[in-house]
Amino acid sequence: MTQVIGIDLGGTAIKLGRFSEDGICHQSLTVPTPQPATPEAVLAAMTDAILQLNPVENAVSAIGIGTPGPADASGRIARVAINLKNWHNVPLADWLEAKTGLPTILANDANCAGLGEAWLGAGRNFKNLILITLGTGVGGAVILDGKLFVGHQGAAGELGLITINPDGPECNSGNRGSLEQYVSVQAIRRETGLEPLELANLAKSGDAKALEFWQNYGRYLGIGLASLIYILTPEVIIIGGGISAGAEFFLPKVREEIERRVLPTSREDLQLLVAELGNQAGMVGAAKLAWQLVQ
Repeated sequence: MTQVIGIDLGGTAIKLGRFSEDGICHQSLTVPTPQPATPEAVLAAMTDAILQLNPVENAVSAIGIGTPGPADASGRIARVAINLKNWHNVPLADWLEAKTGLPTILANDANCAGLGEAWLGAGRNFKNLILITLGTGVGGAVILDGKLFVGHQGAAGELGLITINPDGPECNSGNRGSLEQYVSVQAIRRETGLEPLELANLAKSGDAKALEFWQNYGRYLGIGLASLIYILTPEVIIIGGGISAGAEFFLPKVREEIERRVLPTSREDLQLLVAELGNQAGMVGAAKLAWQLVQ
């Protein structure tokens, strides 16, 4: 029975899993990301780990990789990789194919998380969906008619970089007042001096300030999502990333804001769901990417 390997390349760890077509993970492995994480060092660590996961000749037919930054539209080149040293236009797919003899494809890690949730997670019953990941930054993925939308040059789905306040805080992207500046972990720390989990725990205990914070948070997120809904009219929006642990405190406000701002024709039957796969989503989605390569 043929299988594929899905790889989630992160700044501190590389997660790998060997999957069959029905989504069952037959073996997984996590190895530390080499420090400094140069392309050559990462390639060597990845190749070693793949050999451990693929001991039987011809058991694996393809490799998918999620990288922390944009890939090119053909899924061959890691254009930039955040938190990894010297990653600029690295032909990672070519390199791994040369080392392993297996067809290889890349995508941005948030795009992979979206594919993972669409395949085996909260989005498995839907064809058109958005995943928004609320973490250190705010990323996302757009799945249209069951397929990952990557846009003209492969960099589509930067959902956190849309503007919600033209005069707001500066963003690394060069934008001002991007959604990321209001709903990321860094934005929460800047505003409150606390971690999202601390604020969720305070809200659980009935703390009035924390509850008010999450109301405002939900409002900002709802404003950002309203723009995306008008453009994409998804069936479901999946909320992922570490901050989603506090979803019970902000999702009602998100819904309220969407209902206020979006015409019923654009949000008919829209569902808001919390992601189900946690930090496995990227690896799962990378495997789905690999399956699309061999089917």
